[in-house]
Amino acid sequence: MNSAISLNLRRLRKMKKLKQQELAHLAGISRNAYRSIETGASIPRGGNLSALAHALGVSVFALTEEIPRLKSLRFRALHTLSSRERAEREHVAAEVAIWLRNFNELEFMLNERKPYIFSGNFAPQDPKKAAAKARGALDLGADQCIADICELLARAGIKLLLMKSTLKGFFGLSVGPADGGPAIAVNTDESIPIERQIFTAAHELGHLLLHADSYRADRSIESKEQESQASMFASHFLMPDSGFRRVWRESRGLHWVHRVLHTKRIFRVSYKTVLLRLIENGIADESVYRKFYRAYCALYDKPLRSKEEPDACAALNDEPCKLQRDDFIADRLGRLVRDALEKDMITLSRAAEIMGVSVSKMRGRVEDWVMFCDG
Repeated sequence: MNSAISLNLRRLRKMKKLKQQELAHLAGISRNAYRSIETGASIPRGGNLSALAHALGVSVFALTEEIPRLKSLRFRALHTLSSRERAEREHVAAEVAIWLRNFNELEFMLNERKPYIFSGNFAPQDPKKAAAKARGALDLGADQCIADICELLARAGIKLLLMKSTLKGFFGLSVGPADGGPAIAVNTDESIPIERQIFTAAHELGHLLLHADSYRADRSIESKEQESQASMFASHFLMPDSGFRRVWRESRGLHWVHRVLHTKRIFRVSYKTVLLRLIENGIADESVYRKFYRAYCALYDKPLRSKEEPDACAALNDEPCKLQRDDFIADRLGRLVRDALEKDMITLSRAAEIMGVSVSKMRGRVEDWVMFCDG
């Protein structure tokens, strides 16, 4: 436990941008006493441990919990990370490791382990062919839109975590089968459009299928080529070319900006994904991005920021083109927690720990569950 306390204190202190002396002051202990605890030289008394947890805004359990080490973690960046970013990265990896351990414990307890349908040497190296093969394995029609990628991944035996992080440039990560996966984590911070979050889930699936031999936690620099391949996979997994061509052809009576928004809404992708597909199919050239920004501004009399998805499209009966939070929800872990609670396999406090909420909020969720006897 002492090593766990040491590692957790260091990780959480750096996350809060605190120096040792600053955290010691907030907790009401001496700097030497704190340093001794963080280095593992001494075991903190109960009062000091509670004071440190309060100063960091976490539970005592968060300081004492052993963090599993993920060996098949794919969590990389296209640039060298600062010390602050490395601390945030370590914190994200710890959250994922704890979540994955809890998920696997529940699956084992309830005998609800789902087989990974893409195990073995499944995917060809060509991203487009891999996307088509993956869709076929999931019984998706050639033109069929993916209404719920979260449930689709669960059906494929892939665990999905939706988490919030302020780590710059972090959209998602994935974990290989060796660590109890496969699993995908997607950053759902409010600054990231839902369309991008859905694309990230498909992007990480692309890594799992195309780059299975690259899952090593000791690698931190991303391969631009592999990133490009995973993005190509995601684009064609979410928006198969035959379906795109059909929708684009059927909407030819609309203004071309409305055609883009209409297509993006159907396939639940970013408008930039649609523009890129126009380029890939020779329908437009690289200038289409600039032309779209100008045409959108002219139609709606407002600018479109680079990280923003367009708002409602009046020509489409005011149908909102921007996806909302309810369009991207993962609930399999919640279902497992509910089943374990109803079978008295776990306590309410343990359910709260797994779901990452307070006991009072967990009690409220249980009350919501019993409103409907839906099996």
